[in-house]
Amino acid sequence: MSFATWITFFFAACVIAVSPGSGAVLSMSHGLSYGVRKTTGTILGLQLGLLLVLFIAGAGVGSLLLASEFAFRVVKIVGALYLIYLGFAQWRAKVQVRADLPAHGAAQTEVPPLRKRLLTGFLTNATNPKGIIFMVAVLPQFIAHDAPVLPQLLILAATMCTVDLAVMHGYAFAASSMQRFFRDARAVKRQNAFFGSILMGVGAALFFVKRSPNA
Repeated sequence: MSFATWITFFFAACVIAVSPGSGAVLSMSHGLSYGVRKTTGTILGLQLGLLLVLFIAGAGVGSLLLASEFAFRVVKIVGALYLIYLGFAQWRAKVQVRADLPAHGAAQTEVPPLRKRLLTGFLTNATNPKGIIFMVAVLPQFIAHDAPVLPQLLILAATMCTVDLAVMHGYAFAASSMQRFFRDARAVKRQNAFFGSILMGVGAALFFVKRSPNA
């Protein structure tokens, strides 16, 4: 892989990562609810899901998935329902009031265990049909077919995940800096309802994703 090819992919990865999507919404939601440090588990899960999608596309399985109407529809429905479920769960998230903090206590959403945060991030990216479509369409353009594919996939995967890791932490940090404005239970519930609504909206939008412009 030439440096020119890699740097082009690097800028493409930056654009992809910065573009608002379910991963960005999830990172901001967890950043505001749990803080940056605990959102790292969610973001690592997002990277595992991203790696799965990337290697599925790189191995050619993604092309087969897009060629099958039934298989693509299953992935789309699962991904959409999962995001809607996440949004609904955010709506109903328990709010804790911490009496050990000033201003008559501060409210925060109950933090799920690390394993659940990892799984939430993983499933969010792994069941995203838009991610599969993008990878299948774009990834082959950066792979030289006259050279071993695996080393190139590893380079692209490392680049993509490094960029996405930094950007998602940036989203989480930006959201967590707003925590001081959500120090009572009512404000936290409004915040959960806001992000829950966005996640459900993104999930509902996935029902309209097609395999290709001609699908």
